[in-house]
Amino acid sequence: MAITQNYKLNLIQWYPGHIAKAEKNLKEQLKRVDVVLEVRDARIPLATHHPQISEWVGSKARVLVINRVDMITPQVRSLWIDWFKRQGEVPYFTNAQHGKGIAEIMQAAQAAGVALNQRRRDRGMLPRPVRAVVIGFPNVGKSALINRLLGKRVVESAARPGVTRQLRWVRISEHLELLDAPGVIPARMEDQEAALKLAICDDIGEASYDNQLVAAALVDLLNYLEAVAPDLLPKKPLQSRYELDSISDTGDVYLHALAEHRYKGDVERAARQLLTDFRKGLLGTLPLELPPN
Repeated sequence: MAITQNYKLNLIQWYPGHIAKAEKNLKEQLKRVDVVLEVRDARIPLATHHPQISEWVGSKARVLVINRVDMITPQVRSLWIDWFKRQGEVPYFTNAQHGKGIAEIMQAAQAAGVALNQRRRDRGMLPRPVRAVVIGFPNVGKSALINRLLGKRVVESAARPGVTRQLRWVRISEHLELLDAPGVIPARMEDQEAALKLAICDDIGEASYDNQLVAAALVDLLNYLEAVAPDLLPKKPLQSRYELDSISDTGDVYLHALAEHRYKGDVERAARQLLTDFRKGLLGTLPLELPPN
């Protein structure tokens, strides 16, 4: 579904210098890493897949972490598990804020290191801790995941994207060392539909975008999902929250109606509130992507 058709191309602009620098540092550090933990957002697991990750990971072990599992329903989660399995991947679902699924991530990362240390022993070398790196878009929950793995807060974890700037190693146990990397976003986002979803979910870092266009796109996307998969979404999430139904309106028309209905005609305020409510889960457990057929 082309939610971007009504919006100008390259709607979302980014690529601050620190991300370019972070990417360069990350490529250097990856040479020393044994296993990559790729963290994605359960609401948009496809849009939060970095297009260069396969190239960066190469032959290293990779653990696929789908965070924010609390923001989708168990039914949607099951559909994604089945879909990823068909792609030959095992997704690990977590809620890093509350520590759900963390033990399984630890086991998966350490299991990847068993083979590594067996090879070291075969060559007459001593075993060493597995070196893992956590990679993902800004604000998908990487720092919260590391804090949970450590069992104590060592990495600054904040609600705003792009807090982690430096690369540093943290020792998790005698078996595991972790590299916390800043959120990396592609140099250019060819797929503006994915870029819109990143903006809606606040997984985009220090990008510049128009709140009103992004909020309107959210309404269009919800209307579309309600039409194609009503059983997988809460019933009429916008009407339940704002007492204003969206189904007959385009996103832009709805946003203006919502501004009149609730915010004295202030469209920017309506847009910001709509995005905030979605991000906080106040519209319900809403996926913005479903597994491709």
